[in-house]
Amino acid sequence: QVQLVESGGGLVQPGGSLRLSCAPSGRTTNFGDMAWFRQAPGKEREFVAGIAWSAGTLYSESVKGRLTISRDNPKNTVYLQMDSLKSDDTAVYYCAATSGPSTLITSYLRNRNRYDYWGQGTQVTISS
Repeated sequence: QVQLVESGGGLVQPGGSLRLSCAPSGRTTNFGDMAWFRQAPGKEREFVAGIAWSAGTLYSESVKGRLTISRDNPKNTVYLQMDSLKSDDTAVYYCAATSGPSTLITSYLRNRNRYDYWGQGTQVTISS
């Protein structure tokens, strides 16, 4: 069974940076699309950023220009570089991946129903 494991979360001051990583454990497979979602207390899980096999990317408006998603295809790993962090970025961050072919339409990356594999989440807290 394929499992995704996130790492890199923690506590950082406003304006600081963090880098999240997500890699598979157990049986591995090549992923199509990969993405990061987040869920703040009392809110629904929301899309943050997605990346296709071809490296096409999509970001939510709230993180555009501050967060950068990237992937290492041979390692089946996805990263999220988080800069200029704000208190509103506080949430549990989840990585996700699809098992099917990568999409050619980047807007599809935000659809959480497309993702077959999910990690357990890593807490990111922005506070002074």
